Amino acid sequence: MARNKNPEETIQLILDVSTRLFMEKGYEYTSVQDIINHLGGLSKGAIYHHFKSKEDILIAVTERMTSESNYLLEKIRDRSDLSGREKLKAIFRESICRPVQDEIFAVAPNFHNNPKLLFSLLDETVNEVAPHYIEPIIRQGIEDGSIQTEYPKELAELIILVANAWMNPMILDDTPEESYRKFMVFRQMMEGFGLDIVDDKLLNRLQELVVIYDKKKQGSGR
Repeated sequence: MARNKNPEETIQLILDVSTRLFMEKGYEYTSVQDIINHLGGLSKGAIYHHFKSKEDILIAVTERMTSESNYLLEKIRDRSDLSGREKLKAIFRESICRPVQDEIFAVAPNFHNNPKLLFSLLDETVNEVAPHYIEPIIRQGIEDGSIQTEYPKELAELIILVANAWMNPMILDDTPEESYRKFMVFRQMMEGFGLDIVDDKLLNRLQELVVIYDKKKQGSGR
C-alpha cells in the first residue's frame, strides 16, 4: 500500500481528487470509495485520519476554491489609492480576467448534481464575501461620495448574488445568448446605482468564459 509521509501532501491529494470527482460526477454521486480508488493506493484510513466524513471533505474543497478569490478581494478592499466605486470595478475586472477562470469554466461542475456544493458556495457568498469584502467597499464609497445608497448591506448582497449566482451559467445552465442578456441587465442595474463597473472589455471577457463553458457542456452532452 502506498503511503505519503507528508500529511499536507496527503490532504492536498485527497482534495485534488475530491474536487475533480465532485465536478465530474457531482457530490451526491461521489462516494468515499470513489475517492479512495483514485488516491494511488492510499487507504480509507488515510482519508478518515484527516476528514471525519465526505461532507468535511466538501467543506475543505469549498474553502480551497474560495481562498484564492478572497485573498484577491482582500487586497483590493484594503487599497488606499482607490475610491469605493473604483474598488468595485477593480474586483470585477481582476476576478473575471484571472487566467484560472478559463480552467474553472472548462471543467465546470454540474451544480444540478451538486446541491450541497452549491449551497456551500452560496453560503460563502452571502455570509463571507458580501459582509467582509463588498459591504466595506460600498461603505467607503458612501463616505467618499462615489457610491450613493442608504442600504450598503443589501446592495452588497444583491451585487454579489447576481454576479455569482444569477449570471453564472454553471448554476442556471444559460445559453451564451441568455447569458449575454443577463450581463446587459446587470450592466444597466449597476449604472442605475451610478456604478459604471461593467465596461465592454469586461462584457467580452464574460462572453469568452460562457463560450468555454458551453463547449464543455455540449461535449459532455448535458
